[in-house]
Amino acid sequence: MVLLEQALHGALSAPPRLRPRAEALLVLGGGGTLGSAVLARALACGRFARVQALVVKELASALRGFEPLPEAALQQPLVADTALLVFERVRRNNGRDEAFLQPQPEQLAALGRALHRGGVRRLLVVVPHAPALLPQALKAGLATLDEGELAGLGFEQLLFMRSAQAGAGGPAGGSWMQRLAHGWLAQMAWMVPQREQPVRAERLAELVVELAWRVAEAPPATRVLPPEVLWQAAQGEAAGEWLGAWLHGRPLPAQGALPAQRW
Repeated sequence: MVLLEQALHGALSAPPRLRPRAEALLVLGGGGTLGSAVLARALACGRFARVQALVVKELASALRGFEPLPEAALQQPLVADTALLVFERVRRNNGRDEAFLQPQPEQLAALGRALHRGGVRRLLVVVPHAPALLPQALKAGLATLDEGELAGLGFEQLLFMRSAQAGAGGPAGGSWMQRLAHGWLAQMAWMVPQREQPVRAERLAELVVELAWRVAEAPPATRVLPPEVLWQAAQGEAAGEWLGAWLHGRPLPAQGALPAQRW
């Protein structure tokens, strides 16, 4: 856990620019490349009075504003009004990641029900997909029955983020058919339009936390942020204003016309 402490201390080194809200943010999936970046960003931005993360192993931390929660906490009323549910296609195998709950796709509906029962009003779900393998109609709409079930639970705000992610490197072993399939999928990456390319984890984490901050001010709705819009938001310095306009249904201005975003 020393590496986690060092990473989060580094993220907290910059003083927050904004007054924090008197509410908590709950992160499910705080391990992995993206999950750890989201957790560090949520702590560093100073926009939340408390940042909680669901853990499956005991995790001691003296970081101000950070609170590990045992998995059993999902069976009780929760403090957080807003929750982030982060799925990743690629996970790292180390002791730090193993301490955090690692949500699996088949757990989406069950976790959503538990969060709703616990009092979470706003839920943001980061859903990775392999570029070029998700039909266009599903990029901007509900893609599975589980997502449809979440939409019917009655969250004040429900937001799905379609996050393009590169797959893991091919295994050294495996059958020749597995190696052939991996090589074929790798070649397909060259055919993916630029707007559907993955956003690096650190930048994506900034956008996820920015949305978690801004969604409380938006009209209640179930929304899907497609990968093309996510990629475009990541290109400019004023991603906050860009995402704010998208949340409120306003026309999306050109990135170059927006003032610089202050984090």
